[in-house]
Parts: sequence; structure tokens; C-alpha cells
Amino acid sequence: MTSTASSMDTRQDQAPHEQRPSWQQRLRRFGYTAAPRSDVHDRLVPPYVQPSPRMWQFLGISHPLAERIARWSGWGGPLLVTLLAGVLRFWNLGSPKAVIFDETYYAKDAWALVHRGFEVSWDKNANDAVLRLGDQIQIPTDAAYVVHPPVGKYVIGLGELMFGFNPFGWRFMTALLGTLAVLMLCRIGRRIFRSTFLGCLAGGLMAVDGLAFVMARTSLLDGVLMFFVLAAFGCLVIDRDRARAKLAAALPADADGRVRPDAHIAETLSLGVRPYRWLAGLMLGLAIGTKWNGLYFLAAFGLLTVLWDVGARRVAGAGRPYLTVLKRDLGFAFLATVPVALLTYIASWTGWILSPTDGTGGYYRNWATADGRSSDWSWLFPDWWLSLWHYENQVYDFHVGLSSPHTYQSNPWSWIVDGRPVSYFYESPLPGKDGCPVDAGEKCAREVLAIGTPLLWWVAAFALLYILWRWLFRRDWRAGAIACGVAAGYLPWFLYQERTIFFFYAIVFLPFLCLAVAMLLGAIIGPPRTGDTRRVAGATGAGVLVLLIAWNFIYFWPIYTGTSIPIDEWRSRMWLDTWV
Repeated sequence: MTSTASSMDTRQDQAPHEQRPSWQQRLRRFGYTAAPRSDVHDRLVPPYVQPSPRMWQFLGISHPLAERIARWSGWGGPLLVTLLAGVLRFWNLGSPKAVIFDETYYAKDAWALVHRGFEVSWDKNANDAVLRLGDQIQIPTDAAYVVHPPVGKYVIGLGELMFGFNPFGWRFMTALLGTLAVLMLCRIGRRIFRSTFLGCLAGGLMAVDGLAFVMARTSLLDGVLMFFVLAAFGCLVIDRDRARAKLAAALPADADGRVRPDAHIAETLSLGVRPYRWLAGLMLGLAIGTKWNGLYFLAAFGLLTVLWDVGARRVAGAGRPYLTVLKRDLGFAFLATVPVALLTYIASWTGWILSPTDGTGGYYRNWATADGRSSDWSWLFPDWWLSLWHYENQVYDFHVGLSSPHTYQSNPWSWIVDGRPVSYFYESPLPGKDGCPVDAGEKCAREVLAIGTPLLWWVAAFALLYILWRWLFRRDWRAGAIACGVAAGYLPWFLYQERTIFFFYAIVFLPFLCLAVAMLLGAIIGPPRTGDTRRVAGATGAGVLVLLIAWNFIYFWPIYTGTSIPIDEWRSRMWLDTWV
């Protein structure tokens, strides 16, 4: 399953062990390897692990049909995993029939955006009216001060336009994107691991993660942010494969048909327009237009794709790969990401920009005409630009100064071990009410708790250590890419430990945790070249671990879905005191 376990970017002309620099010799005691590969084509474009039809034949399926199933498993497997995720996420999506947690902001803001083009100030008792009147509710006219860009709310509003201003309507798009994210993760995992099994395993783990499940069934912005970030990463992975394939196709082959490096081609070949890199820029712009922490992914992924180009040019034979990338690739990489993301972000404010400037439009829309022309240089910019710039400055001041205590706030140190989840909804129905058994004896508990499947997250903590080792000492680009995604979504929050922040922010790097766990399980199973005993033992251990994770998700199902259960059963699921 992991026949491509070693790095794909090691040098073709790697020096023998005794000639390596001393730092490499020292790192060997920790497992460092950088073994050469003879064929440059396979290093640039590693082959996929070919699925075997033997399992299907064992189940009594004819050989021609088994081969056809194996051939289509690259899409068939991910689609089956996605179907499972979709059934779970859309089942009884309108329950609880309530405005839960921050839906009180985003569901109503979304409804206003798709009808007015900007957010409005709702009455403090508007939630009851929304649940009672739905589409018939009157939208207020006064603009509201909001601290997040509009893209995620437009996405939520699209579901409301299709299915109405009700819990199902405002959760529909987050459920859809949460389901599609599983499909993307399966395909991304398949591409980076060159294994359909490991790709489907990563997607399957995300399908049964509690945090991913709850966020997909709640109209919050962070699940939308995760979708766009994962889409951008997938685009860059595809771009990496296409660029390396173009380099490999241009290199010469020797008399034995082996592709060899060529310095001239590696240093002069143009890699073309690279549309997937531009698409990644668009996705990153939509991510930033959902929540500002998408900026960290723009910086991290921009650096990552440039380093991938350096590795590709080096393998192809470039003597000075960094200089070559600086001349040939860096400028286009910048244009395809930063300006595209910036323009996308600005375009997302179109509804606010086009709103009236007489005080009846979006919040601060009239700031330039009223107060913003005091600078000697203000005449250079249109009113909407000055007003938007002022708005963004006010939002920045709000974010960096946010320190209002909250019952469910948490420190990022606790996130990776599920230390402090967030309760989105809690009721204590009486026996015979709202699903509480008549013979319960006392009040039941009905809760929607945003908590990751504990066993998955605890395994992920060890998986992160594994990928760091794999990246640092095995020079494995896949581990580096996964670590990059986790770092961009996780590490910035350590700069704001005094702020009011929540565990559910971790949803944005959850897909990378699932990739890390899949990579660890692939290592436990072992590569195909190992003996049958080793493979059977590894597969058994990995299989048991996956089944335990699935069982853990099923066990916590009632507190993910707001199902009424006797209070003693609820207490039995509060494994840590910090979960209450």
C-alpha cells in the first residue's frame, strides 16, 4: 500500500554513504535515508499502486468483472466513501429545529446578504420569529457591524434560497460542502500516496470524525473555510503532478529506455499556464473571503508550491534549482495566487460596494463621503475603497483585541487531544418529551457537542510525530505537505492564546490530520515488498484501530446529533471533566 514510502525528490546522483556531508551521517541514527532512484521518470511521476482483483475473485466475482472493478476503483472507492458521509450528514439535518450556537449570527446574516447585499441588525428576539415565520419574516433595514467577510454567508444563503429560511435550509450547504470535502480528501490522498486504499482511508476517517460531522450539520463559517482550503490544496497537488509530468516527458532517454536528467531542459523548460495553480488562487481567495485566517494558507501553500517546483527542477537535473525557479516559475506562481486571491476577496464584497452611500447601505459604506476625505491622498481612491479599507481596519482591531470570556473557549494546546469541545445545543427534556424515554426516571440530556472522535484525534497526535519524523529524516514530500497544512491551520492560533478562541477552529486542518493518520496506518500495514507475516500482522493492527475509531463515532452519535438519552448515558460519554 505504501510502495512509495521514500521521498520522491531525492537526488539522482546521491553520493555514497561515506561521501555524504556529516549532518546526513549524523541523522542516519534517527532513520535518515535518501536512497537514489535510477529512473528519473519514476521519481518525477511515481506510478500508482495497482489494485489487485484477487479480493473480488475471492468473493466469487468473475475475473473480467473483478478486473473492471479494480480498474474503476480510483473513482468507485471515493464515491462509496462519499455516499456514506453524505447519508450521515444529511440524515435528519433539520434537527434540532432551533437556532444553535453561532447560527444565531450566520443564518440570519446569510438571509440578509442574499436579499439585501449586506448584513442587517436583527432584533434580539428574532430567532423565535425566524423559526415561526421562516421566509415570511420581514428583514430589518439597519446595517449591522459584522467581523467576517461575506463569502461563507453567501454560501449558507444559497441553501436558504433553495430550501427556505429554516434549519434545513441554512444547514444544507455546509452539509453539502462537508460531504464533498470527503470526496476531495479521498482523491487527494489517492494522488499523494499513489494508493486508492490509503486515499479512501483518509476520506473514511474524516467521514466518521465527530467534529467534521457536527460542523457539516451546523451553519458556521469554519466548515466552509475548510472546504476552500482543501480545494486549494488539491488544486496544487494536481498542478504538481502535471508540472512534473511535463518535465519528465521532455527529458531524454538512454539506450535502455531509462529517462535521464538533463540540466539544459531542467533549467530552460517552460511549464506553461498551469491552470490548476490559478484555480488554487481562486479557492484561496474564497477562503480568505470566508475568514481571514485563510491568509495563513495563502502564505504557506504559496511557499509549498514553489518548493515543489525546486524539487522537480532538481530531480530533472537543474544544477541551480533555486535560481531556475526564481527565473522561470516564481513570478507566475505569485501572479496565480496572491493577486488572484486578492481580487477574489474584493469581488466578494460586491453587494456591500453596490449598496447605497446615503446611510441606508452596508455598515461603514458611507464612511468615505462623511469622514474619509481628510487625507491629502484620499482623492486617488474611490469612495468604496476608502470605506472598505476603514471597515477592514476596524475589523482587525476587533479580532486582535477579542478577549471576552466564554464558557467553552479553549487554548490551542488542548485542541489536538480533544481537551475542550464546544456545546452548540443542550436541553433537558422530561420523560416522554422530545424523545426522552417514558421510563427514564429523570430528565434526559439532549446535546449537540462539537468534539472530534476521541480515538481518531488521539491517534492523530502520534501521527503528527510520525509525519514530522518522516519529513525531517526521510525527506518525504508527502509528510512535508501534510505538516504544512496542519501548521498553517494550527500554529497561528498560538499567537493569540489570550484571545477568545474555540476548538471548532481546528476543523480547517482536520483533513490534514486524517491524511497523517492514513499515512501512519499505511506504514503499520507495510509496503508490498515485505513478507506476508508482516503484512498480515500490520493489516490486522491497522484494521482493529480503524474499527475502534468507527465504533467510537457510533458511541458518541447521540451527542453529535442532539438525540435524547438518559442522563446517566450522557454522563458515561463525558470521558474528561473538561468536556462538561
